Amino acid sequence: MMLKDKVAVVYGAGGAIGGAVARAFARDGATVFLTGRQRAPVDAVAKDIAWAGGCADVAVVDALDDHAVDTHLQSVVDKAGRVDISFNAIGLPATNVVGVPLLEIDADMFSYPIASYTRSYFLTARAAARRMIANRSGVIMTITSLPARAGGLLLGGYGPAHAAKEALTRSLSAELSPHGIRVVGLRPHGMPETHTMREVYERKGGGLTWEQFQGYLASTTHPKRVMALAEVGNVAAFMASDHASGMTGTTVNLTMGSLDD
Repeated sequence: MMLKDKVAVVYGAGGAIGGAVARAFARDGATVFLTGRQRAPVDAVAKDIAWAGGCADVAVVDALDDHAVDTHLQSVVDKAGRVDISFNAIGLPATNVVGVPLLEIDADMFSYPIASYTRSYFLTARAAARRMIANRSGVIMTITSLPARAGGLLLGGYGPAHAAKEALTRSLSAELSPHGIRVVGLRPHGMPETHTMREVYERKGGGLTWEQFQGYLASTTHPKRVMALAEVGNVAAFMASDHASGMTGTTVNLTMGSLDD
């Protein structure tokens, strides 16, 4: 087990990606502390982990609230003794982010994902780093997406938001690596298993059926298929482990060839 005896906190654990990462962390031996703004979907993930023999704790935390993030993380340290892994997988409703041309989008709607995604990642990373420094070890992680590096239609501030998160990953790594802390991101392509991708389809599907839209996503990859959530979880567990000790200050390209790196 790659993460045996590690303590991991997952923000946005009730979402598709956050849940997949949490399950992978627990499967590989980590004790996981799951958070989300709504308890029910996070409880569902915790039940899956417990059923599989893992250990999970659940808390309602608004990852945009500085005090809430800090208070919860201190409770994790008080209970578990430390935090080894922080993974930010929060999501925003696509209906509030995409589907409007840049020349028509309201400035607040454009800025909303940039402010929200970067604020949450910054808050959770800062809180974790402040506690990891004492042990001179830890891994801070997040998730981005293909529009961080490639232009697209009707994406509003979504692409700039994830580009900013990738820039923050590099800056955090530069400052924290001397303290033994690694900072890495994962960048998958659109995955139909996620509720967000279904929302994106409904906002900008271009007249395609859902099946045709999935076929389009698959056609942009080298193997002509989309990545599964479980595959993202597997990579997350590896990157959080000591096996990936040489990886920091970078975002792992999981677009399956849709984006050349």
